[in-house]
Amino acid sequence: MISTIEQNIVALLKEGDKKAMSLLYDNYSAALLGVIKKVISDDDFAQDVLQESYIKVWKNAKSYNPDKAKLFTWLYRIAYNTAIDKVRSINNKSGKEVQIEESNVYKLTTKSLNQDTIDIKKHLGTLESKYQIVINALFFEGMTQQEASEELEIPLGTIKSRLKIGLRELKKIYNP
Repeated sequence: MISTIEQNIVALLKEGDKKAMSLLYDNYSAALLGVIKKVISDDDFAQDVLQESYIKVWKNAKSYNPDKAKLFTWLYRIAYNTAIDKVRSINNKSGKEVQIEESNVYKLTTKSLNQDTIDIKKHLGTLESKYQIVINALFFEGMTQQEASEELEIPLGTIKSRLKIGLRELKKIYNP
């Protein structure tokens, strides 16, 4: 059941009304900052990521679909992914130099590539759809098992069972 405040926020977001951002900030900032601080411990940096998350929310507001996820789940994903992206960006920038003399880019042979694993999505298509849906949500959409359970409206235990069976079936393809 969607709360009245959540319905108002969603309606205002869809209309492009800036009041929605004020309501979002008042109702969700503490929780979203907590999510971000699980990834980033620096307070100032976490605040910057929260601000960047709100910018993404504003830019993507019209794409939000309440039938697919609760508002908080959607906000959570944006904030969490923004925090992860920031950490990765910083880690990629720091301490990395291009070393042309020692590059192995051109030394990669086709023997070092496992030809069977390149087409994993094709092999995923050979599984029953109930396993495909779960594996796709967890591995290609980046959901946790709990998020997949809520999003797909499937009990958590069933998500875990389908994942286990689906992976076992894929293993048979890759490791006959």
